[in-house]
Amino acid sequence: MNAGRAARAALSAVAEPGDALLNRIIDHVGAEGTLEAVRTGRPPDGLDVTAKEAARLEHWRIRLVAAAPEQDLAVCAELGGRLVCPGDPEWPTTLDDLGGERPYALWLRGPADLRRSCLHSVAIVGSRAASSYGLHVAADLAAELADSGWTVVSGGALGIDAAAHRGSMAAEGPTVAVLANGFDVPYPASNEGLFAEMARRSVLVSESPPGTHPHRLRFLVRNRVIAALSRGSVIVEAEARSGALNTASWARRLNRVVMAVPGQVTSRTSVGVHRLLREEGTILVTRHEEVIEAVGRIGEDLAPAPRTPVLPRDRLDPVTRSVLEAFPARGHAGPAQLAAKAGVPMPTVNAKLGLLAAGGFIERAPAGWRLTPAAKAAPEPPAPDAVPIRPGLPPDA
Repeated sequence: MNAGRAARAALSAVAEPGDALLNRIIDHVGAEGTLEAVRTGRPPDGLDVTAKEAARLEHWRIRLVAAAPEQDLAVCAELGGRLVCPGDPEWPTTLDDLGGERPYALWLRGPADLRRSCLHSVAIVGSRAASSYGLHVAADLAAELADSGWTVVSGGALGIDAAAHRGSMAAEGPTVAVLANGFDVPYPASNEGLFAEMARRSVLVSESPPGTHPHRLRFLVRNRVIAALSRGSVIVEAEARSGALNTASWARRLNRVVMAVPGQVTSRTSVGVHRLLREEGTILVTRHEEVIEAVGRIGEDLAPAPRTPVLPRDRLDPVTRSVLEAFPARGHAGPAQLAAKAGVPMPTVNAKLGLLAAGGFIERAPAGWRLTPAAKAAPEPPAPDAVPIRPGLPPDA
């Protein structure tokens, strides 16, 4: 067994993830030297520590007695997992942006290559007590991003996280779950089936050895890994106090893109998102193209403008359309009246009337021509300077 790998396995068992002191010692004497410092309870030569830090070193020394890194590695292998350390081909170098708070190692389970998966990745996180609107948005965004070749990263929690993972997998796309517990501990228990499917098709990520149970601090600490693995984070629903907002804070600190989906103004799960949207630097997104434009490469991933529906009258040539638009909404009109209003010669009007009648736009009336019921019901296209409306939402949504 590689001594450095075994040392990192032990360190991940005795210290909380991302401890700045432990990373400082690792930088100073390496993983094996750090394990020896923990074993003796004394800092390595040449490294000054405060009294508070020395107490932490003593705490790790006591915990090391119960650590069993060889057993952890054996259980990991039995479950088809692996330990990935800095410098390994699968180690995502974006984690190094965390500096003194980077992971010591990662315990992975699942066939997907973590580093490769995260080259084009977006985090989607949000409220555990999500609304049906939020669940729908998260799943749709994840599925559409997966269809476009992007990996969805989230935290495996109830609500928005689970919806994002499921949406990506429904589109046969890769997804990464960063857990606050060992990858063999199904938490929350209701997501056990989701985790099993991810272990079969994607990848589960943990900073803690197998068998580790979660506690509150680790949920907040793991958010830094979610932010670091992704090019940007999308927040879909968040209350005033929310772990999702903590992820956004880490993303901003790491110079990643912060995006948010607007929610219902009457919902408490929108309070945090709307507060985030009022902060400088947050990008409002409503569809996957806008997410890709925000995190993609300049000039390659621009979001296309929303397209309005193409109506039958849009396919008419300009002269024929001008004759059609000269018709009154109610009543009838004769050729002379239409010619005057459209500014078109009478012979041209007579020719266009035949075309419009054949197309079902107009019909004969007792004293001329009139619009058909279908033509009256056809919606008018928006003015050129109108604000585009998202398909499926009413104009005042």
